[in-house]
Amino acid sequence: MRSEQEANQAIEQYADMIRRICLLHLKNHADTEDVLQEVFLKYVLHSVAFESKEHEKAWLIRVTLNACKDFKKSLFRRYTVPLEVLSEEAASVMPQELGVLETVLSLPSKYKDVIYLHYYEGYTAREIGSMLHKKENTVYSLLSRGRELLKQKLGGDTIA
Repeated sequence: MRSEQEANQAIEQYADMIRRICLLHLKNHADTEDVLQEVFLKYVLHSVAFESKEHEKAWLIRVTLNACKDFKKSLFRRYTVPLEVLSEEAASVMPQELGVLETVLSLPSKYKDVIYLHYYEGYTAREIGSMLHKKENTVYSLLSRGRELLKQKLGGDTIA
């Protein structure tokens, strides 16, 4: 682990370069700041001594590029929607759909999570199982039981 002085010196020397690389790849200031912090956290935790300043700079560039790639392919980023789009969609949601969502959110946690992730976020049973550390067949069972509970609460209509 690096000292505070080493970290501050590296931030002072390389922060602008890393920020520019991130902006080039991510095209978003908020995401750039997130990756910038991640890169310097990795730098602080990286305990191996660098051979030279050029080696240190090359390492930081490589870590930055990898962090940008990881960020771009992360599930969080893949399923994130800009607020403008979300507000347009929210305006078009029918009151009946809001009632269904409220009913889904009132289910017990083990059903609510899988129903929400599957129907509202579009995840597959395999992805949900991975996220919740459950077997895929368990997710299918929870979906089935959750749909039955929804059917009872909503008055008998079948959920697709």
